[in-house]
Amino acid sequence: MSRARSGRDARRAARRGGAGSGPTTSIWPGIEGGQYRPIPKDGIEAIHKTALRILAEIGIASATPRCIDTVVAAGGSVSEAGRLLFPSDMVERVLETAGRGFKLHGQTPEYDLDPSGTRIHLGTSGAAVHIVDSESGEVRDTTLADLYDMARLAEALPNIHMFQRTVVARDILDPHAMELNTAYACAAGTQKPIGTSFSSVETMQAAVEMFHMIAGGEDAWRARPFCCVSTCFIVPPLTFAEEALGIIECAAETGTPLKLVSAGQAGATSPAPLAGAVAQQTAEVLAGLVYVNLLNPGHPALFGALPFVSDLRTGAMSGGSAEQGVLMAACAQMAQHYRIPCAVSAGMTDAKLPDFQAGYEKGITELLSALAGANLIYEAAGMYGSLLAASKESFVLDNDLIGSVMRATRGFEINEDALAFDVIREVCLGGPGHFLGSDQTLGRMQSDYYYPALADRATPQAWADAETPALLHTAREKTREILEQPANVVFGPDRNSKILARFPEIREVWPEVACSVSSVNT
Repeated sequence: MSRARSGRDARRAARRGGAGSGPTTSIWPGIEGGQYRPIPKDGIEAIHKTALRILAEIGIASATPRCIDTVVAAGGSVSEAGRLLFPSDMVERVLETAGRGFKLHGQTPEYDLDPSGTRIHLGTSGAAVHIVDSESGEVRDTTLADLYDMARLAEALPNIHMFQRTVVARDILDPHAMELNTAYACAAGTQKPIGTSFSSVETMQAAVEMFHMIAGGEDAWRARPFCCVSTCFIVPPLTFAEEALGIIECAAETGTPLKLVSAGQAGATSPAPLAGAVAQQTAEVLAGLVYVNLLNPGHPALFGALPFVSDLRTGAMSGGSAEQGVLMAACAQMAQHYRIPCAVSAGMTDAKLPDFQAGYEKGITELLSALAGANLIYEAAGMYGSLLAASKESFVLDNDLIGSVMRATRGFEINEDALAFDVIREVCLGGPGHFLGSDQTLGRMQSDYYYPALADRATPQAWADAETPALLHTAREKTREILEQPANVVFGPDRNSKILARFPEIREVWPEVACSVSSVNT
């Protein structure tokens, strides 16, 4: 009996040493999805043909002279109404040259992402202007220090794979200074692939110069560009945003990856039927892909068809709706049809706080996108109020949620060891009648099961006896723990000093962070 008790104690110790202590081998960046296909095969071809008809017969308004000249030289034309038309054969010909097989780079190779096939990765994005205090319910403006905090949280949390700007630095009024500081704060806070956006070519050129300094020179940047610029180059329905065409041109010239975004709202700026919304957004993104590949064949560009949902009772955006998840899954299918890496949006709950509504809306939209094999799932951490608000402790909560989404997407493997016939025979015919102590169970604890860091799995009585704090309280404590670590820039003090000397409008963000850490309730 003593030996048996000793063996059980050893096994329990082994379990405690692995389970829940950190990332397990059950999930990894780039797990393959593709199990969920809301569009049938004939539907994909129908949407593709409709998108081609839209480009050829309706076209895109407000093209700039350079865009018109470039597309017309390749076989396009301008209608009597002044709209730029894209013949179907030209679109399909140019798409053959589109960038495929590229990576999204981190500042160091360990964080590189491979967005090919149906490999999934989840991260952040957005332009929230508010933070809601989850204890008091107070709302305040977002700041540059908040953005830097969030980049640091993304750096520390293993299931957040990339960091695109989450909040607007509303404490910086000048647009050029704000956007340059935004790029700096993202790159200073995390070595993972980052993303941001620019409203002018001048600001983007300055930011790319800064990226050269971080990377170690222009050649190093072109070899491993670690920032993907998001550009909403379309004002739906079917109108170019003229300034954004300049951003596409700047990206093509500087070797900067692009997220080509068209974000209509179904029932408002794109058709109410979901198929029509996908067709329109597909056409709009194809127009951007044609343009950037005429400028620079093979340029790394993400297929960012993002039809959002309107609550047709009020006209308000509904980022947490089930339809939003279905639309993003459908757009992932269209990108896979073109064999171009895609970017979708999921996790944009309509809830204002980390509550039950937030949990189910984030869960369903992120899981549908992941199961569809969406390569890059943005807005997956930290966002509330349909992108109008953000939460720091939600990064910690969403890190758990993302891990579960990835584990569900992975499914399970079928092989002789997994089918476990020999183990079943041993346990049932000559063993203890249970599998708790078997070598296979212990060996599979980390490879087959994901253990959320925060979720409480105790029995109700054990939970009550332990006076376990609420999950949100635990998330605040974990957030505080991360942000109380020494703040610095990930690319080192020497490069940082040169950047601050070259760009006097850039702020050092970490002195401000120290003031906010003691009251992390956002």
